Amino acid sequence: MAGIYGIGVQALNSAQLSLLTAEHNIANVNTPGFHRQEVLQVTNFALPSGSGYVGQGSQIESIRRLYNSHLDDQVLGASSQSQFYDTYYSAIKQIDNILADPNAGLSPSIQGFFKAVNTVANDPASIPARQVLLSGAEALVSRFQSISARLESIRNGIDTQLESVITNINSYSTQIADLNKQIVTAQSIVGQPPNDLLDQRDQLISKLNEQIRVTTVTQNDGSYNVFIGNGQPAVVGETSFTLALQDDPADPAQKNIVFAQGGGYTTIPQNLLENGGVLGGLLSFRRTSLGEAENALGRVALALAQTFNNQNKLGQDLNGVLGQDLFSIGSTSPTIYANSGNSSSGAALLTATLSSNAAGALTTSDYTLAYNSASSNYTLTQLSDGTATTIASSALPATTSYGFTIALSSGTPTNGDKWLLLPTRFGARDISVATTDPNRIAAAAPIRTAEGATNTGSANINLGSVNTASQPPLNSNLQNSVTITFTSASTFNVTDTTLGSTLATGVSYTSGGSISYNGWTVAISGVPASSDTYTIATNTGGVGDNRNALALAALQTSNKLANNSSGTPTTSYQGAYAQLLSSVGNKTRENQINSAAQQSLLSSSKNSQQQLSGVNLDEEAANLLRFQQAYQAAAKMIQVGSTLFDAILNIK
Repeated sequence: MAGIYGIGVQALNSAQLSLLTAEHNIANVNTPGFHRQEVLQVTNFALPSGSGYVGQGSQIESIRRLYNSHLDDQVLGASSQSQFYDTYYSAIKQIDNILADPNAGLSPSIQGFFKAVNTVANDPASIPARQVLLSGAEALVSRFQSISARLESIRNGIDTQLESVITNINSYSTQIADLNKQIVTAQSIVGQPPNDLLDQRDQLISKLNEQIRVTTVTQNDGSYNVFIGNGQPAVVGETSFTLALQDDPADPAQKNIVFAQGGGYTTIPQNLLENGGVLGGLLSFRRTSLGEAENALGRVALALAQTFNNQNKLGQDLNGVLGQDLFSIGSTSPTIYANSGNSSSGAALLTATLSSNAAGALTTSDYTLAYNSASSNYTLTQLSDGTATTIASSALPATTSYGFTIALSSGTPTNGDKWLLLPTRFGARDISVATTDPNRIAAAAPIRTAEGATNTGSANINLGSVNTASQPPLNSNLQNSVTITFTSASTFNVTDTTLGSTLATGVSYTSGGSISYNGWTVAISGVPASSDTYTIATNTGGVGDNRNALALAALQTSNKLANNSSGTPTTSYQGAYAQLLSSVGNKTRENQINSAAQQSLLSSSKNSQQQLSGVNLDEEAANLLRFQQAYQAAAKMIQVGSTLFDAILNIK
């Protein structure tokens, strides 16, 4: 009778636990991270007898959750990458919308500005036309500044988002460490896995993984060690590590992710954190697309301002003097930051300035400088491709092939000192219009050519042009009166009549050949006679002259900027801006596609995982009926045993 009772009670307990487990599954059907649980029921050892082995019923070995680490790892990987691309796409889409806007973009302002330049070229003496040009310049500068401000706002927003992400990461890490402690304690008490605590920890791991890509290692006691980046610990057992934001030692305009330990900070290589999650998407976007957009926009602004200034200084304004700068380039172009880790004793102050013709050499890259005391050399590294250039200390100030000059202003460099050089980042932000005086627009050429009234030959002199390097003070004799006198049909002398000096004698004459002195170039074609004279002098009263205005207008379609690798001007202002638009547009589309692909992969991975671990209400309803019947049958077993026992008691 004891065997009948015992087996019945065990069966009753098994059915009851199965019912409770099915009800627990149903109650948690909508609980995030819940893994379906099932009762693992095993047969008891049978007892030997003369008639054979007699069964002893069953028992519950454990209640296990239906968990597959491979499937869950697939979900984690897809989720982290999905968050990475979603974050990157959301961020870069903002830039794409700004740059491609047909009304708020840069192209309409460039076109409007050069339309005003062409108006001045058509009527160089018109003050209203000149005022329209200045207004167009102000509008162009305002557009550069507006786009730059919006990009800077996005950069500042990245820091705000990073703070939020770090807060989430630290919170999840703390909770995971606490759950590690609870799991170890609970498991040691009954020797069985605490399924619900494991689900809670896995859910926190999933949430943490969405913020930053993590890897986990299970310890013998059931706790997790959680790692980020290239193996940096986030959680080790019951200990969590705190992340923080700190000013970038190289670039004070941005913040880096660091470990906060014992009141100090441990730097993490930022590129190691770009392998997934919201944090990786933000850091990758900031380092690549945002930085490149700021630099490319600044490069267009600097190139336009410098080349327009240079051409304006080759002309003559309405006051009869050589032109000056129409645009002002901020002193922040280039900007050079000393690394905060540099030696504070006798710290070296390096400065950088744009070359006078930097437009064709500027790239969209940033640069680093590092000093080596053993060789007394600086290493200039282009960050976009890693190209390194060695500059000897003795060569400073040194003009680089990238359009800027580096100089040591003060102090003494120490071995290992570093600097970050940003040639173009602030170009669009700090450009401005240098004048409000319409008379300062140099529409005329500063020289005028003339043929002698008594010439008898058939040679003619052209209008001449100013050489591109002739702005004062490079050539202060540009507007001196110069006379070319032919001593024969094949030779001539050149005299600066303003200074009363002879510039050349017996120069061989080639019809149509270039003749260059004092910063100008002319050509004489035809057959001159001996004693024929030709003069080049100041363009006095040349208010109707539009030669330099035409040259200014031609800048719109001239190749003034280079591709990053060529070093030779290959594109116009609008061409360079179009390259920026294309680059950002392609990157936006790429991340949109990747985001959609990762969403699809994540959905597929979750479906596979849920097929094993998810709660199926139909299945659980069937289980309830099955376990109810088992419970009732077990109860009937106990009732039968009781009846049999009563029969024995009633024997007299």
